[in-house]
Amino acid sequence: MDEQASSGSIENILPTTNEDEMKTLMQNLDREQAYREHKCWRQWITVIVSMAFVIFQLYATLAGTITAQVLRASHLAFVEFLAFLLFPVSKKLPKDTLPWYDVLLAFIGAGSWLYIVINFDKLVRRTGNNTTLDIIVGIIGILVLFESCRRIVGLPIMIIAACFIIYAFAGRYIPGFLNHRGYSLQRVVCHLFYNTEGIMGIPIGACSTFIFLFILFGSLLEKTGIGQFFIDSCNAIAGGASGGPAKVAVLSSALLGTVSGSSVSNTVGSGSFTIPMMKKLGYKGEFAGAVEATASTGGQIMPPIMGAAAFLMAESIGVPYITIVKAAVIPAVLYFTGIFITVHLEAKKLGLKGLPKDQLPKFWPLFAKRGYMILPLAVIIYFLCAGYTAVFAALMGIVSCLLIGLVVSTVDVAKGRMPTFGLKDLVDVMCSASRNIISVAIACGMAGIIIGIVTLTGIGLKLGAGLVTLAGGKLFLTLLFTMIASIILGMGAPTTANYLITSTITAGAILTCLYGTGAADIDNVMKLPAHMFAFYFGIIADVTPPVALAAIAGAAIAKAKPMKTAVNATKLAIGAFIIPYMFVYNPQMLMINADALTILGIACSAIIGMFGISVALEGYGLKKTGLAENTTRGKGISVTADTIERLLFAAAGFLCVIPETKTDIIGIALMVILLVLQGISKKRHPVAA
Repeated sequence: MDEQASSGSIENILPTTNEDEMKTLMQNLDREQAYREHKCWRQWITVIVSMAFVIFQLYATLAGTITAQVLRASHLAFVEFLAFLLFPVSKKLPKDTLPWYDVLLAFIGAGSWLYIVINFDKLVRRTGNNTTLDIIVGIIGILVLFESCRRIVGLPIMIIAACFIIYAFAGRYIPGFLNHRGYSLQRVVCHLFYNTEGIMGIPIGACSTFIFLFILFGSLLEKTGIGQFFIDSCNAIAGGASGGPAKVAVLSSALLGTVSGSSVSNTVGSGSFTIPMMKKLGYKGEFAGAVEATASTGGQIMPPIMGAAAFLMAESIGVPYITIVKAAVIPAVLYFTGIFITVHLEAKKLGLKGLPKDQLPKFWPLFAKRGYMILPLAVIIYFLCAGYTAVFAALMGIVSCLLIGLVVSTVDVAKGRMPTFGLKDLVDVMCSASRNIISVAIACGMAGIIIGIVTLTGIGLKLGAGLVTLAGGKLFLTLLFTMIASIILGMGAPTTANYLITSTITAGAILTCLYGTGAADIDNVMKLPAHMFAFYFGIIADVTPPVALAAIAGAAIAKAKPMKTAVNATKLAIGAFIIPYMFVYNPQMLMINADALTILGIACSAIIGMFGISVALEGYGLKKTGLAENTTRGKGISVTADTIERLLFAAAGFLCVIPETKTDIIGIALMVILLVLQGISKKRHPVAA
């Protein structure tokens, strides 16, 4: 074994894609990555502001004495200032300039929120009797927020928020059930800008506390090199198996995705390693890109960190974050199991082998050398499971990252090496965290506008009632309409904004279908299935045509056709289209009012069901489906037999995933019969199989 392989890394052995190409790709597909890279004095401005932002957030968390509105307004002031310094008016413009109008907008945006901070006591005393200056500042603040949203988050949520604001003014002119008396400019502006039910509502409240801390924690983890450790570990575990690189992509992307929380960046980051490996082994480019995109997208539903929307869900529902984490475990396992099974079957069908053993790292030597990297994640999980708040768990995770970095760097210096983690790295982490929170905060602010109009006009209940009426009171149709709305919104909006919009409008409709008039009085935990449903389909939009940004990123790396890659990704992600319906009909899948034995039974039957569905999609189980008895050397495949066998496997799979004992028994029995028949046929025609 050569030195590189023995050291536990395959980074230089396996093909990668040019770093500049990856950077350009991310900037084209992900608005959050299309930021300016300042030089000279301009760079120092963003660095100093970013460091001040992080220090302020940590002080606010540790001190706990800053009023909620002051904290949220200060948070937005930092966000708006950095937004205009870092993001140009168009992503096509040069990234090394800073026009005067962006500097002006940065000060105006920050100043509008600092107006609340400076005049907080006066504003509280004159609530309901605001001055003309208050209204002007509020209008400016809202308009600047819209512009920063256009630049960084995108048009869809901006258009939706604008429609809601128009509705607040024009409600008296709208006929039917959406009619209301209309509101004045002063009432709307004050409600949205100065009230905690508007822009500074629950989403920004969550963003300015634990979401920021977890983003800082994620930036620290990335700086430690945990991404490469995950990839190397997964290669050590699965790289030598049939279709090894594809399985590595599934495992590593699940681990990386829970840290990064971004479908596109995760696809590009880990895909630059895994996709060339898959193609080298024999997978088609469209399939290789789809595997990486689907697995990377699923990272947002993978505990313990998941995406920012998961934190907002905990805050919106009013449950501890650990409840969200526990609820997400079985659905996440099923999702990635479905992808893993499909990848395995594709490898068997094509006869693909794994990577050579001598080119793979050994797991235990690798773990002994770099296993300390997972300690911060273990710390987070421990404190969450021990009942501590998400804020405290995030702080402990950050402290553990810093301590490990300090210890490792001290050892490096003692051995005469350059320190692994130094002051420059810490500054880079602060800048990265401050930059990464911008899109989340702006999306939360825009969602706050929508939520504010909903609370002001009551349109949420009206739309929910309208949805239930449209569905004829049928739960399945309500879920179907919610799925379509979530996917459409998710095609142009980040998961955070998508979840906030859909859950505000549709979660109530789902709960009404489930619990009738008693929906308002149910325990908060019982609201989880409705919110998780919207959350799932908002995420899966990243691999669903026609937009499918994650799939397009995977296709670009694989040099494959984007739409064909997106179609393959949708097929691979079939579990994400089924699982949400399962946990709405059976909340025990989310560990709600379920014992360990029940949970185990649900998980096992669902995994068997995912296997059956994967066989139907791939056309391969123990052998190729539809091979007639007289088949010789792979010829004579019966199209009719193939279709029938696939349909039977699909039926068996769906029967297993339906959360009922009777259907599980029938589905498993049918699956066993089909596999036995395939086994017999394979023995009779081993070459054709």
